[in-house]
Amino acid sequence: MTADRRLRILALLAGEHPAGETRRLCEVAAEVTGMSGAGIMLLNAAGPQGSLCTTNDTSALIEELQYTLGEGPCVDAHRDGTATLEADLAEPTAPRWAAFSGPAVAAGVRAVFGFPIRIGAARLGALNLYRDSPGLLSDDQYADAVVMAEVAARAILALQSEAPVDTIAAELDIDADFHPVVHQAAGMVSVQLDVAVTEALVRLRAHAFATEQSLSDVATAVVSRQLRFAPPPDSVQP
Repeated sequence: MTADRRLRILALLAGEHPAGETRRLCEVAAEVTGMSGAGIMLLNAAGPQGSLCTTNDTSALIEELQYTLGEGPCVDAHRDGTATLEADLAEPTAPRWAAFSGPAVAAGVRAVFGFPIRIGAARLGALNLYRDSPGLLSDDQYADAVVMAEVAARAILALQSEAPVDTIAAELDIDADFHPVVHQAAGMVSVQLDVAVTEALVRLRAHAFATEQSLSDVATAVVSRQLRFAPPPDSVQP
């Protein structure tokens, strides 16, 4: 059955679309699982790195919320290495994602499902699926999502294998949003506060949440020098 699912997905990906078009990965993910939309996030140990692709404005918002807040189905799926399933985001059995859930529901998201994108011990990110109505995944939908995540992992590794070290393959960057301004801002805040870059990113996310802004907007303010992070007064040497 798994082989049949993989062949069906690969046939859909082949179609009439360029092999390097990452957006097609998300489109096929939504199509084979019967979801309202899909997205793929790349993550590392420090958290979300950016969105590889999305299918519509709502799935893009889901990715942006997770990137800004550092929480959500993709973050949990990547961290835990297992599928994260929420059948009713508006009325969950066990409330989670306090910051993420409200804006997502307001955007029309009722069910969200995250599947880790990994090969062996290599964790690359997560596939996010959403639906505008509540409900669990069927067994077939779940199985298709697992295989889709595997196909996505192999596609990402294949495209990245030809890229120079410490660079993103051009084919992966076509439809992606890796938020370069956020990484630049994290470096600046790291210097301003004399903290590690990972801690600087935490500070940026906290500021974005507290001021109800996107992480990208806060980062842009830092890079344009409209916003500066300063250490607490008692940490300043006389």
